[in-house]
Parts: sequence; structure tokens; C-alpha cells
Amino acid sequence: MASALRPTLLLQALAAPSSRLTTSALPAFRSQQHFLRRAPIALQQATFQTSSRRAILPPLPQRMEGTVNDAVHLPPSDPSHGNYHWTFERLISAAILPITIAPFAAGSLSPLLDGTFIGLIIVHTYIGFQSVIADYLPKWRVPFWRKVADWTNLLAVVVVGWGWYEFETNDVGLTEGVRRIWKAGSKVEGTA
Repeated sequence: MASALRPTLLLQALAAPSSRLTTSALPAFRSQQHFLRRAPIALQQATFQTSSRRAILPPLPQRMEGTVNDAVHLPPSDPSHGNYHWTFERLISAAILPITIAPFAAGSLSPLLDGTFIGLIIVHTYIGFQSVIADYLPKWRVPFWRKVADWTNLLAVVVVGWGWYEFETNDVGLTEGVRRIWKAGSKVEGTA
């Protein structure tokens, strides 16, 4: 099916004397056919490529420190940025699952459990965004934008934490809110 829609096959169909297409499509095909007659073979084969290849984003500024023969400069090792950091991330990710299920399985509506769950979610998202920032905005390449991204991530943690605090203290709380949404969804399905 896709091969029937290729312009070269359509042009061949137009060139055949027995082809009958509507007159509204003919001028467009004729202008392309006229262009392809004058174009080199490489352009005739690549009819779908109509523009030059451009990068989506321009590359970041490139700089080289030292020469090719210099030894690589390694930053000082710090266990809090290595193995301990990774272990802390895994522990938080593993702790989210049982705390998600616990209030519904045990049937308790505890603000302490809700607060723990919300705190773990906030720390989990902060660490996740921090990893993305560290991967895509290295300090040595874009120091200004790295600082902006770090402060934006920290600001987001404060705003989201404040919003969760307000929802937990001045409204029904996370567990009860999820329970009400779940029951509202089941009532809608039951009436249909």
C-alpha cells in the first residue's frame, strides 16, 4: 500500500497514456515531473527528501582543555555521589510500592502514612530530575543553565511540597482523595 503512494509511481502512472486523473491533481504532478526530468539520478531516487539535513538544536560550545596526550583529569571520588547515592535512590524507589498499597490493604487513613508517602514521592522526583539535569546540563559545558535548572528543581520541590501539605492538612488527604476518586469512577461504571 505504501509503495502505491510514492511519487515516482504516481509520475509513472501519469506518464502512461491510459491514466485518467482529475484535472486538479495534474498541474502539481506535471510540475514535479518537469523538475525530475532535469534533476540528477540521486534526486530522482530520493523524492521524499525535500530539504537539507539540519540539526534540531545547535551543538553546545565545544572546548578542549590540554592536548591529546595529556592524562584525563578525574574529579575526586566521593561516595555520596557514587554508590551511596545509587543505593539511596533504590531504597526510595523500593519503599514507594509498599507505602502505596498499605493504606488500602490495611484500611487505615493515617496522616502519618500519607505524609511519608508524599515525602517519598517528592524526594523520588527530585532525585530523578536531578539525574536528568546532571546528564544533559553538565557544569563544565553550561554552568549558567545548570545553576538555573538546579534552582528550578529546588523551587519545584518547595512548591509541590507546600501544595501537598495544604492538601493533607486543609483537605481530605491523599489516601481519602484517591479513595473518593476510585469510588466515583466505579459509580459511573455501575450506572452505565
